[in-house]
Amino acid sequence: MSDNQMVLQSLDKGLLTITMNRPDRRNALNPDMTRGLVEAARRAQEDTEVRAVLIRGAGGTFCVGGDVKSMAEGRAPLPFEAKMANLRRGMEVSRILHQMPKPVVAQLDGAAAGAGLSIALSCDLRVASASCKITTAFAKVGFSGDYGGTYFLTKMLGSAKARELYMMSPVLSAQEAYNLGMVSKVVPDADVEAETLELARSLAQGPSVALGYIKRNINNAETMTLEACFDGEAIHHTRAGETTDHKEAAKAFVEKRKPTFQGQ
Repeated sequence: MSDNQMVLQSLDKGLLTITMNRPDRRNALNPDMTRGLVEAARRAQEDTEVRAVLIRGAGGTFCVGGDVKSMAEGRAPLPFEAKMANLRRGMEVSRILHQMPKPVVAQLDGAAAGAGLSIALSCDLRVASASCKITTAFAKVGFSGDYGGTYFLTKMLGSAKARELYMMSPVLSAQEAYNLGMVSKVVPDADVEAETLELARSLAQGPSVALGYIKRNINNAETMTLEACFDGEAIHHTRAGETTDHKEAAKAFVEKRKPTFQGQ
């Protein structure tokens, strides 16, 4: 278990909850937080007890991106190569969350901006509170974007809309983001924690092997040929059919009851 207090981790019944814990700065990213996020994501990927992930922010805000205040105050100068390497290491959180064979759900409340939005977009599902504000934000502070946001948004919405959202940097309401397809569900502010937790728990108690294959199939479709995707689907579908969870689901269907999945 990590002792990084800026990123809290809690595992319960297969669900790993990752909480960005810097509420006084609206969970703005600093070096300790980025290290903690990468550490938590790697744990989620490697720990066989983890079947699904919920990522959220403490204090009513998901994450407003990089800590612009500390950037303005300045830090000890580093060579270009060192600055780039530090950034690239932190960006691994988005890659791991996107590629790991486990479902990842983001709870968006308050604001999801800049790199915070990029991290949210790397997740599989996003539940937003009605009052949440969503924006790329980078252009407004003279940055081009990091943490994979340009990749995820282009894949999600197409290059024309991605260009608009990055270059113009509008602040979207949760409903506007939902209408574009950026979030999976919008719920009342008072319900966002409970609704997101319910969704994440249902995935953690689902057919984990099949869910992992579904995620891999969809990720493959972003980069691979049709024939290669067909090959992958055939392999994954056949392997899923040999799992204990598939056999349990088939038996439950015959017996007219709800299946109990073991993640195997």
